[in-house]
Amino acid sequence: MIDLRGISKSFTIQGKSLPILEVAEWQVQKGERLALIGPSGSGKSTLLHLLSGVMTPDHGEIWVDGQALHQLSESKRDRYRADNVGYIFQDFHLISSLTAKQNVELIVPREWTKKEAAEQLDYWFDRVGLKDRQHHLPSQLSRGQQQRAAIVRALIAKPQLILADEPTGSLDWETAGDIMSLLLEICGDEQLTLLTVTHDLHLADKFPKRVHIQDLNDLYRREAV
Repeated sequence: MIDLRGISKSFTIQGKSLPILEVAEWQVQKGERLALIGPSGSGKSTLLHLLSGVMTPDHGEIWVDGQALHQLSESKRDRYRADNVGYIFQDFHLISSLTAKQNVELIVPREWTKKEAAEQLDYWFDRVGLKDRQHHLPSQLSRGQQQRAAIVRALIAKPQLILADEPTGSLDWETAGDIMSLLLEICGDEQLTLLTVTHDLHLADKFPKRVHIQDLNDLYRREAV
């Protein structure tokens, strides 16, 4: 599903190049659910941005489901992301003037019929426990409910790759556990590949697999010697 080869990414700060991420080689199999852990500034979010096509590497190859992202133009990466990636953020990014259902309707595939779209919306909102909250504005929902709506938005079209960047970072401890368990359960049932950045080791322990970002960087440096 994911194959990284000789990846490096740096940012220029005050005229100096600052290495952020270096990955010699890394593979993720289709349907895997893993937590990316590591300190702030270690490149976790940068890795998600590279896998989504938001960023491009300075060097190396990024292959996702047979597509060479490092060779795609910006417009083609945008198309790849729209068709293949579901992104879940810490801050939800729901449009405040639209209901939860309307926020999700914005990304419903155009080829779906009205009947199919209605059935899928009802199914997914029921699945995340928001069946009676579809017509509520974000301000009328709790933060946990807002993240459940954001999960529906990311997963309703069943993209093969789900990228979650600190999806529970703004939630209380109990709600965070519930949301993470829900996300893991759905991705497991649907056989979707899930990469989740989290700083919470207790939440990371819920995942079948955990990867410390520093281990990827250290491997790159050892192979470069």
